[in-house]
Amino acid sequence: MTSTTDGAAGATTPTGLWAGADFQEPPRTPGGVALCGACRVAGSCRLGVEGERLDADGVAVFELTCPRDQEGGPNVAHGGWTAAVLDDCLGHLPLLHRVLSVTAELSVSFVKPVPVERPLDVRAWVERREGRRWYIAGEMVLLPTRAVLARVSGIWVTRDQGHFARHEAWLTAQEAGGEGESGSQVKGGGQVKGGGQVEGSGQ
Repeated sequence: MTSTTDGAAGATTPTGLWAGADFQEPPRTPGGVALCGACRVAGSCRLGVEGERLDADGVAVFELTCPRDQEGGPNVAHGGWTAAVLDDCLGHLPLLHRVLSVTAELSVSFVKPVPVERPLDVRAWVERREGRRWYIAGEMVLLPTRAVLARVSGIWVTRDQGHFARHEAWLTAQEAGGEGESGSQVKGGGQVKGGGQVEGSGQ
């Protein structure tokens, strides 16, 4: 597989593409952080994740800081940032096993306010797997004391490379009107609930 380098940060992108290419090999920063489509353009994780790795015991470890522009209360992270970055980190655990997945459920316990611009650590591990479903848990801690700031658990559902193409087809049908209405089955996904959410498929 050939690769190119995007931007000054040096994120490596297989064949210069991501969406529609090989989802098991996303672009990564020099710190090993897998980048989503928007972060690939920026060349770094906009949520502040600076490093990721999979340890021998199967636990994924992420080094991060909350950027100042994600501040909610004085000197603390917005709760939406905490939830988003935990979703991102836990979702990277299947990816570190070369498996594409999407979020189906996410539950966050906010234990302590998360300080901005301070070193943090997120750890994620698989609790069990049932078919295409990965049940993953994790926690965010403050360094160096390792005080727990948040705990998280959720379900990720594996998807093939056609997942996003099917979503685009579904969205086109929505825009055309009269197809894919509430209660209809989405090919390759879950049951559509009111409001367009795809149950069990992470949208």
